[in-house]
Amino acid sequence: MKFTIGFRKATEQDIEFLLDLRRKTMSPHLRTAGIFMSEEQHLERIHEFFNDSHIILRDRKPIGLLKLGMKPGSLHIRQLQILPKCQGMGIGSKVLAVVKKRALQLSVPITLNVLLDNPARALYIRHGFQITKKTKLEYQMLCPLAVIAA
Repeated sequence: MKFTIGFRKATEQDIEFLLDLRRKTMSPHLRTAGIFMSEEQHLERIHEFFNDSHIILRDRKPIGLLKLGMKPGSLHIRQLQILPKCQGMGIGSKVLAVVKKRALQLSVPITLNVLLDNPARALYIRHGFQITKKTKLEYQMLCPLAVIAA
């Protein structure tokens, strides 16, 4: 299946899409972790670091979110969400390839946090991320620069 992936900055007009996306992609994993969020709490997370938010486009239609920011010494994936109907098609891998290219330009590793039971962890491991710490809720992961540059 051939398709193109693109990105554009998120705007206030995307809030309803982002809320729906978050409900579909995060709520099941949050519930498994024992976290039940209200609409207001979901909206707070959407607005947190909003300037780092990019809508993932497939054939120019919104299908996900990449929230990418800088932390001291790393490029940090704050959120990566793809609509369930678009998962398993290689989109996450394409997005990670773009993030790796950016990290290489900046000469920094990539970090992220993923809930313990979120199957996205397998995607990150396939792409060279390593677990650096485990809390009662999530794994902290790192993709070293050497892996990115390989």
